[in-house]
Amino acid sequence: MSDVSLIDRLLDVIEYDIVPKTAEGVKEGNKLFGAAILRKGNRSVVIAETNNEIENPLWHGEIHCLKRFYEMPKAERVDTKDALFVATHEPCSLCLSAITWAGFDNFYYLFSHEDSRDSFAIPHDLKILKEVFRLDPGGYNAENAYWKSYSIRKLARTMPEADRTRLEARIDAISRRYDQLSGTYQSSKAGNDIPLN
Repeated sequence: MSDVSLIDRLLDVIEYDIVPKTAEGVKEGNKLFGAAILRKGNRSVVIAETNNEIENPLWHGEIHCLKRFYEMPKAERVDTKDALFVATHEPCSLCLSAITWAGFDNFYYLFSHEDSRDSFAIPHDLKILKEVFRLDPGGYNAENAYWKSYSIRKLARTMPEADRTRLEARIDAISRRYDQLSGTYQSSKAGNDIPLN
């Protein structure tokens, strides 16, 4: 299900379609999570979105992307079985459920739940999985009757050395950009109306 061109395309979508929206959202006080829906056939972007929790605490990056996707005229949407779902961060329990209910058979993510906790100081995904569902980190079923999930970082590590080195350099550059966005979010989150900030 993965090749070098797919990984490059997913990184392109994160870097050029999601990050610019996320940078604007973070300026407004939102978290740094985003998502996109692509056509499987040609990997073109159907929609890319970012977190909008200051409007509604349920508008996580993935949920807001799905909301906007279903607001599109039906003729402009793609059947979810014919789509790739891309999340910047490993989806939380809310977003895992939404991806499932929407009928996607896949999702790809760049940053893990542990990255959200350790690198971005947003521990809620792991805490909710543990407190509500009694799941340890990574405890949900990453391949099941509904979908298969893929870590973009892990996929990059399986590529031949030259490709792996180049892809890891791209991921490192994107990670540095997210570190900046995280710093902006963390320094400005006091006083926002997001319940779990």
